[in-house]
Amino acid sequence: MSPFTNIRALIIDMDGVLWHGNQPIAGLTDFFQTLRDQNIPFILATNNASLTPQQYVDKLTGMGVTVELQEIMTSAMATALYMAEHMDPKLTRVYVVGEDGMEQALIEQGFTLTGLYELNSETSKGADVVVCGKDHSINWDKLATATLNIRAGAKFIGTNADNTLPTERGLTHGNGAILAALETATGVSPTIIGKPEPIMYQQAIARLGTDLAETVAIGDKLETDILGAVRTGIRSLMVLTGVSTEADLKASDYQPTWVMPDIRAVTDALRMLK
Repeated sequence: MSPFTNIRALIIDMDGVLWHGNQPIAGLTDFFQTLRDQNIPFILATNNASLTPQQYVDKLTGMGVTVELQEIMTSAMATALYMAEHMDPKLTRVYVVGEDGMEQALIEQGFTLTGLYELNSETSKGADVVVCGKDHSINWDKLATATLNIRAGAKFIGTNADNTLPTERGLTHGNGAILAALETATGVSPTIIGKPEPIMYQQAIARLGTDLAETVAIGDKLETDILGAVRTGIRSLMVLTGVSTEADLKASDYQPTWVMPDIRAVTDALRMLK
């Protein structure tokens, strides 16, 4: 592996790296204490669009870790920012398949949200855009409303296309499974904002104010965290506590810069930085 040097900032995934569901991964508090001791700035960047930044801060607080709101970035935030840069929020109506994190991010950018079965008709106007993120309360009516809007011409945006999600019970379906259902129903492929697209990494780097050569992404999933780093042009570190395995690495045509078993090993390596 390459020497573990020239690391001035980190972009860190959460699910599978810091925790499994509500179960923190061993060494979590030591990892963050080392980041503070070494004065290494970081952004916690997750493809999971369901929670708000404050909810992530609260979740980490419950695990004994203190982080600031500006150290959190979700694919919901990245999606809302991307949309605000490409369309006028004041003139854009959005139907959301998602949770508080996605809805709050869009409202903060000034978008108008539409409701169930609010569709184009003589007396009402449907959505200009359908945004789909992780949604624990997904049901027939939500999928139907999204399908009808997309088939009526609404743009289709996915916060991320993760097929799986690591939880304390094991791997379950991710947002990609919901996107696949909508794509099957509409024949329309979504525009993806989260990893492995470089958009969220680029936004995080802009917030950190660091150079590409000095910024490292830490993740657990080859096809999102690591491929996203490759497409962004930054180095990456894969931990083996989440989705991807050593066998997956052998079959992949792209590789992380470093592979470590878990964040305890990452902590040990960070403590050796000059």
